Amino acid sequence: MPRNAEELVQLLDLERLDDNLFRGRQMPSALPRVFGGQAAAQAVVAATRTVDPAYAVHSLHSYFLQPGDTEAPTIFDVETLRDGKSFATRRVLARQHGRPIYALTANFQRPEEGYEHAEPMPTVVPPEEAVDARAASRALDPGRDTTHDSEWDVVDFRYVGSSADGRLAPDDEHPARQQFWLRVSSALPDDPFWHVAAFTYLSDMTLMGAALAPHGVRMGDEDMLIASLDHSVWFHRPFRADQWWLYDQVSPSAAGGRGLVLAKVYTQDGTLAASVAQEALLRRRTALGDGS
Repeated sequence: MPRNAEELVQLLDLERLDDNLFRGRQMPSALPRVFGGQAAAQAVVAATRTVDPAYAVHSLHSYFLQPGDTEAPTIFDVETLRDGKSFATRRVLARQHGRPIYALTANFQRPEEGYEHAEPMPTVVPPEEAVDARAASRALDPGRDTTHDSEWDVVDFRYVGSSADGRLAPDDEHPARQQFWLRVSSALPDDPFWHVAAFTYLSDMTLMGAALAPHGVRMGDEDMLIASLDHSVWFHRPFRADQWWLYDQVSPSAAGGRGLVLAKVYTQDGTLAASVAQEALLRRRTALGDGS
């Protein structure tokens, strides 16, 4: 997995095989399957490279179909659905070993002026006063397996709090909440293209912790089976993924073995930059009966 911004750009910089056909590389990883954020970001890169640069991606909607093989390249097949005066739409299917592992639809728009409003950023501690997530995990469980810790060197995490630990004020309307500050851990190129791609990569991180918060379990607990099912992003305003942004997460529902998380993304100056939605499988392994 990438250790810094330079390696992240290398990972996301796809090889063009033919018109609308691209190949994504892998980096050495101890993870059991391809990280979902990687598949999403590489698919966004593939879609963007088939669209006139005058258009910018404003939304993506996707499904995780099969676990990806971390030792095999991924082929991204892009289909043009629309090239209009204001909007362009692409559908991307990612395949490994001849089978689909991820499907994405992305919509692009020519920048234009329009009505403006945005919900304000909640009052939170700045990232400098938030908790270093890795250090906190090590302190909480010194004997835990740290094999995968280095997989996330490309991102800085700062934990603000959740509804599970009293770090966030009680909210009767939102019993399942979580907040993180995140950023790419080193400087990205200035091209906004790479900030969209890098944010898409990071946007798959931490979300399900909000859905787990009321239930006394955490991401990484051995008894939990967690797998992203779908993932959507709406880009409202340009921002840099290598500068701190607040991931303000709320889980309105967990039911039927699934958890839904809705999140707002704010830059440090309070600008609402993006919104994210994700549903994931949340299942106790012991509930399966055979422990699988």
